[in-house]
Amino acid sequence: MALLLFGSLIVFFIIGVPIAFSLGLASAITVWQGDLMPMLIIAQQFIASVNSFPLMAIPFFILAGYLMQSGGISKRLVDFSNTLVGSMTGGLAMVAILTSLFFAAISGSGAATTAAIGSILIPAMVAKGYASDYAASNQAASGALGVIIPPSIPLILYAIAADVSVGDMFVAGVLPGLMLTFSLIVYAYFYARRKHHGGEEKSSWHDIYQAGRKALLAIFMPIIILGGIYGGFFTPTEAAVVAVVYSFIIGTLVYREIHFRELPKIFQEAAVMTAVVLIIIGAAGVYGRILQSLRVPTMISEFVIGTIDSPLLFILLVNLLLLIAGMFIEAAAAILILVPILLPIAINFGFDPIHLGVVMVVNLAMGMFTPPVGLNLFVASQISKVSVTRLSYAIAPFVAIVLVNLLIISMVPSLSTWLPSLR
Repeated sequence: MALLLFGSLIVFFIIGVPIAFSLGLASAITVWQGDLMPMLIIAQQFIASVNSFPLMAIPFFILAGYLMQSGGISKRLVDFSNTLVGSMTGGLAMVAILTSLFFAAISGSGAATTAAIGSILIPAMVAKGYASDYAASNQAASGALGVIIPPSIPLILYAIAADVSVGDMFVAGVLPGLMLTFSLIVYAYFYARRKHHGGEEKSSWHDIYQAGRKALLAIFMPIIILGGIYGGFFTPTEAAVVAVVYSFIIGTLVYREIHFRELPKIFQEAAVMTAVVLIIIGAAGVYGRILQSLRVPTMISEFVIGTIDSPLLFILLVNLLLLIAGMFIEAAAAILILVPILLPIAINFGFDPIHLGVVMVVNLAMGMFTPPVGLNLFVASQISKVSVTRLSYAIAPFVAIVLVNLLIISMVPSLSTWLPSLR
């Protein structure tokens, strides 16, 4: 039955069935063929998988992201970042990275970050002489910061699946996210130096002050969200509601970039994206329930523990597995399927669940800009009009950078666990 469960899922992937339907169909076939449980359990488990208070944060953070994307926040963040680093060699590429860092800390979504910032900066970089495939690749990779820097939907999902604190997972992503940001900025500098891309005109302190003043409310938002969570004023789910209210007020009443007639479209887009994510979560929950009933996690755990005696070899194999999974499976499904399998083994080898969570999310973030199903890659391709095939070659240096960071994060657990230990 386990072979049928895995085999049917792979077949559905190969023939192009969407991920949620692949998970659901593979589960239904296995239950029906093996007579494991009443078919009604599939529907009940689907509902139970999405019936979670922490999961309520997801639709609210998605809505907040769409409100901010339409509310002029991305443009103000771009202008502020430009005054800070725009005059440096490779300044525009650094602006894309730094703005993605700011926006990621607000939206929590890699695709939203790529779309909001890329629509402004990819054309600007091309106009300044940057190769279009580099500009798109730089933005696709930078957009992945959206799932590493808190708040992050994959971090929320991992916390639920691993039964750890969402707040701890949020703070655990800070140092790895900053390290990855710095690495991308260093590469942007040396790339621009080799290609002779100069910076913009140096900004005066007055320009920095003016741009910072205009972007202050946008920059202040993650401080409110994360400070409120870590200060114990509200839960991550309540923080998501605060994010929606804050972004609504800023977009409609302060910046006045959102008109009330545009709200139905924004709500519709957020509802569709929420439905996509929750359907995947529900189907993955059903799949995970059947995995547990077949004792697949226990069997794999016993096999791995009996075969591998080195924690170093284990974490390297985990990275390889997650790298492959991230290239083919959507992050939410990968987390909900793999956490029940990998977490008990990792704990047995002495790994902290929070450390494993960061390793997993960084791996799956890389999957967002690697072919064949990297969502950021498709968004950047749409904006830049560069084919996904061409971007698949141009993205290679960025994949190498993230891989190096991933190895460091895997080998130095304190990068992930130090900040949560201070709470």
